[in-house]
Amino acid sequence: MWAEESNAAPDTETGIAEGSNIIVTGTRANEIAPVTSSLQTTQPQAIVSRSFIEDSLPATADFNELALITPSFSNTGGDGGMGISESKGQLRGFQDGEYNITYDGVPFGDTNDPTHHSNTFFPSNTIETVVVDRGPGNASNLGQATFGGSVNLFSRATREDMGANVRASFGTNNTWLIRPMLQSGAIDALGGTEVLLGGQYVHTDGVRSYAPYHQLNLFGKAVIPIGPDVKLTLLSTYNKNHFNQPDNDGPTLQQVADHGKHYLLNNDPASSQYWKYNYTNKTTDFELVKLEADIAPGVRFENRAYTYFYNNSTYTAADTTVEGGKVYSASGLGATSRTSADGLPGYAKLNSYRTYGDIMKAMIQVTPWAEITAGGWIEWNVTHRKRYEYDIFAGGYGNWNYNQKYTVAGDPNTHYTYINYDQDSHGNQQQLFAELELQPASGLKITPGFKYLEFTRSISAIANQKTHTPANFSKSWHQSLPFLTANYMVKDNLSVYAQYAKGFLAPPLSVLYNKDPSNNTLKPQTSSNYQVGAVYHGSHISVDADYYYIDFNNKFASKKVGGDTVFYNQGGVVYKGVEGQVTYALDNGLALFVNGSLNSAKDKDTKLQVSKAPKGTAAAGILYKHGPIKFSLIDKYIGVQYADDGDTAAYRIAPYHKTIVSIGYDFGMFAVEGTVSDLFNSEKVTSIDINDGPAGDINGNDQYHFQPGREASISLKAKF
Repeated sequence: MWAEESNAAPDTETGIAEGSNIIVTGTRANEIAPVTSSLQTTQPQAIVSRSFIEDSLPATADFNELALITPSFSNTGGDGGMGISESKGQLRGFQDGEYNITYDGVPFGDTNDPTHHSNTFFPSNTIETVVVDRGPGNASNLGQATFGGSVNLFSRATREDMGANVRASFGTNNTWLIRPMLQSGAIDALGGTEVLLGGQYVHTDGVRSYAPYHQLNLFGKAVIPIGPDVKLTLLSTYNKNHFNQPDNDGPTLQQVADHGKHYLLNNDPASSQYWKYNYTNKTTDFELVKLEADIAPGVRFENRAYTYFYNNSTYTAADTTVEGGKVYSASGLGATSRTSADGLPGYAKLNSYRTYGDIMKAMIQVTPWAEITAGGWIEWNVTHRKRYEYDIFAGGYGNWNYNQKYTVAGDPNTHYTYINYDQDSHGNQQQLFAELELQPASGLKITPGFKYLEFTRSISAIANQKTHTPANFSKSWHQSLPFLTANYMVKDNLSVYAQYAKGFLAPPLSVLYNKDPSNNTLKPQTSSNYQVGAVYHGSHISVDADYYYIDFNNKFASKKVGGDTVFYNQGGVVYKGVEGQVTYALDNGLALFVNGSLNSAKDKDTKLQVSKAPKGTAAAGILYKHGPIKFSLIDKYIGVQYADDGDTAAYRIAPYHKTIVSIGYDFGMFAVEGTVSDLFNSEKVTSIDINDGPAGDINGNDQYHFQPGREASISLKAKF
């Protein structure tokens, strides 16, 4: 067997790379498997290899697409092409924001709730491998939403040997990409320091009408040995996106009937759907300083200090669902100072935040059969969010009723109606954890653990979101969480595991979007997780399977009370299901794999499946890798789901498939690869945004999202 500790360099033969305590037998099946699991895992797990990412997926794929091959994972969005427009992942029916996403062990996400932007921080050129943990893990697993599991991304690894490679691809919709990467190798003059520098630029006209997209990413990493027992890692990545789409995108059924499924914007300056009126600029960065030290025999210390930044500047028409993109008359808007007969409502939106944090962890081998892991996580953020309404035609805020002033009792300041909201907010959290790994018998590990956390949100606003009135509120929550996991190695290549854990998710910032937060009775969402499973690694076959049951409580809900939005808890959801994956490899480089899940996520009161939770997933494929030839054919199936919580026929989303075929040939210094995604050109509905419309007009104002259809690309690779 071979083992890798946290953030170890990947194995060049298997392609299975950095992870937390990943131990995988070097069997034929695991060498070629796109997805496998560790024998040491204490919860259901799927490890996605770098070779699969590099050889079987388009270079533009985002991290949700990388994780899609795993059991119980589905995604929606991505209408503009793979990795081109933002997608959202679902794990066992938990939505984005209800499970963690980490990068090199650092949980990241938005500051209003822990949701994510799939094409903004970490494109696939920055990712070595993906480990999907379908469960809370041990007490040392960190994040705001542990009960839903974790999608763990690990950064590209540095190498001991100097080298460089360049990838250039061109494909459907005038999509082209250039991706250089340089490895310094071990620099003897710097004590064996290894440096990796990379970048990526993407341009596309987009699948959807008048929706071009541009992305620039820069990535750097240095691993610095400081003596034989200490290692320092420095990492930084910068990303900038520019794209044209309305703030709330997706065509209505009427627009689909008139223009097709890929309609988004047009070239008519008299229309709200004019592409130049609807655009977004996003800029992000992420920095990490990681110190790893063996400070004494049996004592290991790790510290991760990090910061990340997100800036979203959006300009958009207020409503692009109206057919023809019609404009509005002054009288229809209640104007008091218009000089033009027609106007076009729009708004400018800013969401900008900076997050800082530190994760400290110590592992102490107290006896040959007991190891203690303890540490803490602190994080704080500063956020500024605002939305200003304006008339796109007139080009300013002082139009229609937007220039009207109003006062608020007890506030000496004058306020303007064009300020929809303008707020500063802060989030602070602390988590302390400890766990004890016991080995009372050969092959058996039992790990009890405990975590305590506190979370505080605060708002200071001249105009709060939803209420449009000044606000200065703060709210805190705290929770204690127990953990218990066990893994038993029945044989060297067979293990069984079990897990019990409590989960927690603090309420989102929106609970402070009201006039009097003291009226809220909201408690954090909590869960009790129970899981059992087994992993087997044979010489030519790799198998794992599991059963899970999650009792989810305190589901967030809201209602209007005296014109104010009040948040409260209602009922809960029971998540349960079975999952499994199998890979069988022949000696000639050919492998077959299949995985799948049956997922139930039913409301405790209605007994109906909750929205956006597929009732099952499946994946299957053929992989061939021998000599200079690489070939893969994979298919992902996502089962029936509903866009609302009522299982109503009007919002039933039928099952759909996504099939990707890739073939490549390596000439030595140069290689060529062709990829076709959505091979059978499926353009089915993946999600529906339910909007308020005229009474009785079901679906009329709702916005639909479709699979982007067939996309093809060819890549040329050079390595030096």
